Amino acid sequence: MESGDPLVTAEWLKEHISAPDVRVVDATWFPPFLNPEKTGRQAWAEGHIPGAVYFDIDAIKAGGTDLPHMLPDPVMFSSRARKLGLGDGNRIIVYDQFNFFASARVWWMLRVMGQRDVKVLDGGLKAWTDAGGETEDLPPVAVERHFTARVRSDLLKDSDQMLAASANSSHNIIDSRSAERFSGEAPEPREGLPSGHIPGSICLPSGELRTEDGRMKSAEELGKLFPNPLAHTLATCGSGVSAAVTALALARLGNWDVAVYDGSWAEWASDASRPVATGTA
Repeated sequence: MESGDPLVTAEWLKEHISAPDVRVVDATWFPPFLNPEKTGRQAWAEGHIPGAVYFDIDAIKAGGTDLPHMLPDPVMFSSRARKLGLGDGNRIIVYDQFNFFASARVWWMLRVMGQRDVKVLDGGLKAWTDAGGETEDLPPVAVERHFTARVRSDLLKDSDQMLAASANSSHNIIDSRSAERFSGEAPEPREGLPSGHIPGSICLPSGELRTEDGRMKSAEELGKLFPNPLAHTLATCGSGVSAAVTALALARLGNWDVAVYDGSWAEWASDASRPVATGTA
C-alpha cells in the first residue's frame, strides 16, 4: 500500500537528485484556453531542473478520440516511458511550472500504470529555484529502462461508472473546476459544451488546494476543505488534469485510492443523454 506524503520538498530533491535511481520529470502544461505565450515543451526547453526529461500529456495520450490527453493503453505508455528513461526500480519526481496542473496528472498516470515510487515536487520549479537549485536548458540524454505496466483500473473511471456513482451516491464526486463553470453561470472553454456538473457532485476548485506561493496546503488545512477525506472518492474536472490535483491532495490526507474520471466534463457533457445539474452543490 502507498503511504506517507505524495510530495517532496525542493530541499529533499537537492539532497537526492544525484542518486542513481532518481529520475526527474518536467510535466509543464498550460491550458490552451488561457492562450499561453508558449507551450509546456518550450518552457521546459528554456530552463528545467538538471536531468529532467519532458513528459508531454498532449503527446503521450490515447489515439482514436477527439477528447484531450486521454490515458493511453499500457503498451503505448510503457514504450514512451522507456524512451524517457523511466522504468522499474526508479524513484520518479514529477514537477511542473504551472500550479501542479500536469505534474499531478503525470503522477496519477504513472500510478495507474503500476509505478509505486512516484512523488510530486511541492511548489514546482519555482520552489526549486527559490531553494537555490540550478536550471539548465540542455536536453538530457535518456537511457532507456524497462517499464513494466501493471494497470490499476481502480484509479480510473469511465462515463458509465460515473453515471452509476451519481445515481446511487456510492462515492463522493469532487469537481475541480471553477464554481462558475460548476454552477452553469460561466461558459465552458471547450466549444459547444454546456456548463454545469454531474448530479450529486461537490465543487472544490483545485486552486483552493494551493497556498499563495504555489505549494500544496498542509494536511491540516486540506482536512478542513474536504467533507470526508477518507471516503470513497471520484475526481472530475474539465479534461482530467486538475482532477488529479484533487487526488494528490487526498493522498496527502491518507486517501491513496481516489479515482479520476479521465474523460471528465469534456466527455460527460458531449452526450445530451447524460444528466447535467446546475446551481450550487
